[in-house]
Amino acid sequence: MPKLRTVVLLAGTALLARRALRRRIQVSPLWPMPALEEPTSGRPRSRALRLLVTAHETVADGVVRLRLEGRDLPRWEPGAHLDLVLPSGIVRQYSLCGDPEDTSSYTVATRLVENGRGGSREVHEQVTEGMELEVRGPRNRFPLIEAQSYVFVAGGIGITPLLPMLRALPRDAEWRLLYAGRERASMPFLEEVEKLGRDRVTVVEGRPDLDALEVSEGAAVYACGPEGLMAAVEAQFPAVRLERFAPRTSSEGNTEFEVELRRSGRTLTVPADSTVLAAVRRELPAAAYSCEQEFCGTCQQRVLEGEIDHRDELLTDGERADSMLICVSRARGDRLVLDM
Repeated sequence: MPKLRTVVLLAGTALLARRALRRRIQVSPLWPMPALEEPTSGRPRSRALRLLVTAHETVADGVVRLRLEGRDLPRWEPGAHLDLVLPSGIVRQYSLCGDPEDTSSYTVATRLVENGRGGSREVHEQVTEGMELEVRGPRNRFPLIEAQSYVFVAGGIGITPLLPMLRALPRDAEWRLLYAGRERASMPFLEEVEKLGRDRVTVVEGRPDLDALEVSEGAAVYACGPEGLMAAVEAQFPAVRLERFAPRTSSEGNTEFEVELRRSGRTLTVPADSTVLAAVRRELPAAAYSCEQEFCGTCQQRVLEGEIDHRDELLTDGERADSMLICVSRARGDRLVLDM
């Protein structure tokens, strides 16, 4: 009998140990390495919605507008954008250009980029009316602030985040818009923009003369468009609020550095002309990422050691203290340690 009691006791102890181990692994799949108190790495920044495409129409040469319908949709303010998960699974960001008070639908527009990464072509050629798309957001990092007056500069499809701002301004607000494009036929929403204030809108076919743009003291300057135009506006008006189509791509001044992946026990080299994300994915192909342009936040990773050179406009000050977007940000020194 003593032997039987011992066997039963050992079996019971083993069963309890297995249950405890299973619970521990559920908390942290990488156990025995520590679990995060609040997981931040590789996760979408907002809940997803499934919306119905009820309109897919051409509004200018090379530009289509999508209407996405749902029920009780989250409200948004001028300057906000959506993440669209396209049929292929890739995610692209588009500015909302409809009515912020409409909680039954969202409206976005996109220009076909012939030599782009494929997102705009997919919207133009594969997204159709009657299809459901997954949508995340809306999010706003380009809000309209109160100011004594306003100056807006739009380049082509860059009119989309600015259009809701123009509609939202009080009737007595002082504002001017410089709207540039290759030609009038390629400029979306041009007719509506001109009706909003024909004497306040300057339309330019080709490159605009920014020297002729009058900006009074206390004015808020907003600009959205291709990088060449954005760089020129920023040089002319350093306090401008910008919405870029893509992050700055110049590698001038970049240096090589090392990244240690603490959980994986690996050390990587990030060349001056590449990114942390690219280096990580060579070792960890399943690492979470999406837009590769610092817009979606999917590639956010916790930093354990090292000084970060933040190059995004998405993270909050609190998030910047101990995390980074590895698609664009880099090290200020020669080494970073990531919790991966």
